[in-house]
Amino acid sequence: MFRVSPSPGLHIGFTGVGTGNLAFHVSGGTTAQYPGRPGPVSEARTRLEREMGVAPGRTEYLTQVHSARVVEATGNGWGARSGPAEEADALVSPTGQDPLAVMVADCLPVVFASRPPGGVDLTGPTAVAHAGRRGLLDGVLEATVDRLRGSGAGSAPGEIEAWVGPGICGRCYEVPEDMRRDGASRIPAADSTTSWGTPALDLPAGAVAVLERLGVTVHRDDRCTFEDGRLFSHRRAPGEGRFAGVVWRTGEGAA
Repeated sequence: MFRVSPSPGLHIGFTGVGTGNLAFHVSGGTTAQYPGRPGPVSEARTRLEREMGVAPGRTEYLTQVHSARVVEATGNGWGARSGPAEEADALVSPTGQDPLAVMVADCLPVVFASRPPGGVDLTGPTAVAHAGRRGLLDGVLEATVDRLRGSGAGSAPGEIEAWVGPGICGRCYEVPEDMRRDGASRIPAADSTTSWGTPALDLPAGAVAVLERLGVTVHRDDRCTFEDGRLFSHRRAPGEGRFAGVVWRTGEGAA
């Protein structure tokens, strides 16, 4: 897992193929197919939590539907007590103490941390967002930043930081011309052309432009999921799996 720790006890990470598929809805991931023992997705999620240093089943996931809907963490995680994951594409922890995960395989995983007003360290609310083409154009990042600020994140420029994780790049994300025109009309920075000369969208560049316009400090992981076999890619290998962007805390006060 690629991992950074931007503030004491705060961790941001992006998994890869080596961690395993983290999504129950792909690659035969349902626990029901493995009676009497955990399925491979449960095992992969538990291994990830062991690496994170959080209790098994504590990380909260979503049922992602390519929307701009943002919900708050329940504190129940994904384990036996959690029930079905809520349908949404961004998840906010108002306390910053809930381990959060967002799953992708070409769309962008965007992870957020924040400072309280006047704060120095990133001790405020945290969030994750799934920013595919539809969600990005429909405003999932704007909605997530709004919810963070409503949950106590500072509103001054730079008081929210975002890590835009690996996704398909503008050289590889081929789309029909009308789709490129529509995307570029809403987010001009997303206008692109593939390396072979056809219409494309640059989702990472679009996400960075949106976040910077909102006064968010942006960190970008330039890895392309289509080009890098260490990451899952739906376009390169449909149904193979999903990796995740995660945010969590360790040490005193962590959940």
